Amino acid sequence: MDNRQIAVIGAGTMGNGIAHVFAQAGYAVHVVDPNPSQLKRAETIIAKNLDRQVAKSLITPEQKISTLQNIIFTSDFAEGVGKAMLVVEATTEDLELKKDIFKEMDINAPKGCILATNTSSISITQLARFTHRPQDVIGMHFMNPVPVMKLVEIINGYSTSKVVTERVIALTKELGKIPCVVNDYPGFIANRILMPMINEAIYSLYEGVAGVEEIDTVIKLGMAHPMGPLQLADFIGLDTCLSIMRVLQNGFGNPKYAPCPLLVNMVTAGNFGVKSGEGFYTYTEGSKELVVSSYFKK
Repeated sequence: MDNRQIAVIGAGTMGNGIAHVFAQAGYAVHVVDPNPSQLKRAETIIAKNLDRQVAKSLITPEQKISTLQNIIFTSDFAEGVGKAMLVVEATTEDLELKKDIFKEMDINAPKGCILATNTSSISITQLARFTHRPQDVIGMHFMNPVPVMKLVEIINGYSTSKVVTERVIALTKELGKIPCVVNDYPGFIANRILMPMINEAIYSLYEGVAGVEEIDTVIKLGMAHPMGPLQLADFIGLDTCLSIMRVLQNGFGNPKYAPCPLLVNMVTAGNFGVKSGEGFYTYTEGSKELVVSSYFKK
């Protein structure tokens, strides 16, 4: 095991962000994804994000080069995690997918390696059951965009050891992030509070209380939020919001967590927000203008 090597499973938005911050902190990072085009896209996005940091004088051009040199992109799972001291799973909110990944992590990661997940809602204790070392399993819930946001929600599973928690806290601080330790209940803290608010905003639209822009404006100007709940839902991904609401509903068995039918319909139609090009707003490559989806102008 190499104490300066980590692996990130999944080369999507969260995966490439997590790889970025660890590589920038001097860690050797293996980004593992079975899809070569996703790996290439992740490499391009990390380079662009580093360019933005250089342009803002947050890092030097030399730091950009060294950060990129610290990252290896691979589709070989065993190679990627074989010497890691920490593996961070950062795939979509799909329990079956995560179950298979944790089984592979358990088989291929060295003894003493921390097995972390960036899940925003799925039980750490449940994921730990798919390994033979539940004491080494922990949640590291980074916020999006990872290079910018300071918070890391650290979630202790039922069997997570104190030593592992302390190591992850120290690692988080080394990245320049702020750790916040919580316990393993549905939605943890961030999404237990955030997602019902977003769901209520969608219900307000669904019931005709106000329009998309009005709802977002009230929350932005009235509560000093940087963006409204509907725009934020688009940014997170409506499919992800729906998955988290279902975790809350199933975990607590309380009807107050039932996802709004409008959210269900939008996801069924393939309107996921920014990543699909349309949600509550429509998104055009290269444009920052917010345009309400034509569906809500009927």
